[in-house]
Amino acid sequence: MSPKNETNETGVLVLTLAITLGLVGSVFWWLANNSGVIDNLTTNQSRPPQDTYTHKVNLPSGLYSYGGSTTWAPIRKQIEPEMQKLWPKFQLRYTDPTTGAPGSGTGIKMLLDNQLAFSQSSRSLKDDEFQKAQQRGFTLKEIPVGIDGIAIAVNPNLQIPGLTLAQLKDIYTGKITNWQQVKGPNLAITPYSRRLEEGGTIEFFAENILEGEKFGSKVKFIPTTTQALREVAKNPGGIYYSSAPEVVGQCGVKPLPLGRKPDQLIPPYKQPFVPLQNCPKQRNQINALGFQTGEYPVTRRLFVIIKQNGQSDQLAGEAYANWLLTNQGQELITKAGFVRIR
Repeated sequence: MSPKNETNETGVLVLTLAITLGLVGSVFWWLANNSGVIDNLTTNQSRPPQDTYTHKVNLPSGLYSYGGSTTWAPIRKQIEPEMQKLWPKFQLRYTDPTTGAPGSGTGIKMLLDNQLAFSQSSRSLKDDEFQKAQQRGFTLKEIPVGIDGIAIAVNPNLQIPGLTLAQLKDIYTGKITNWQQVKGPNLAITPYSRRLEEGGTIEFFAENILEGEKFGSKVKFIPTTTQALREVAKNPGGIYYSSAPEVVGQCGVKPLPLGRKPDQLIPPYKQPFVPLQNCPKQRNQINALGFQTGEYPVTRRLFVIIKQNGQSDQLAGEAYANWLLTNQGQELITKAGFVRIR
């Protein structure tokens, strides 16, 4: 073969190779921009299988104080260690009020007084709280992150099918004073509660169950849920209301079904009911489906309350709330005994 022919063939081969590489590169570029192939090839090796938000979040460094709802305690226990692993420079500190008991209302007040970066609440913001924020030159924002239910605890030996919301209201306003009036034994009722100013759960109960009426004179006020549940466990006629995760899994009290009508009583626990003698090896679980669908009659949302002031406090609160709305955050809320909102 002549040198000239060899040169021509070499040129043809080089040109063919260049065209082939060009076509392959074009196809690869198209796939990368239209189907995410390159993203998958690169990110699957370098990123752990977590939510995209976890990798994009821009959390401020430093120590941030937050506070509020006692209902949130099981969530805090699950969330904080995980956030600390992901963002060690983003440090959180739960802060109790200097006066009064911790709760949703006191947490919001501390936020308004610049004592907290953000707060946690088991109730929605009130109009006067929005107004106070505006007077201080900023606004408040509430982000719902989970679902909770109010559960009713009674003594394990009390035999009663359940209560309607109207009957529950009448017990706490003093119109019903004996269990015999609601298909129970001839036994005086001892209703327990925390004080109205001590938490979002009590405010929610007063507004949605008592419908603005005052507590009856027979109501005994107890400082904490732990103490109240102990009283119900030893008092045959005792009754108490609280966040469902604080009641349903307990070994010393029995959660009651609730309903809007006597023939629509829905338990706050997943059926079948686990006998209390099996506790603590087996515990009753939350009726998550009943809470999600609204079939259970007393549910509410849990909120992160954020100060909209354009500063690092706002960034910290929004990042905290948004991470709770990721799949990982929602799973931890479920693990804490509450119901995921998404």
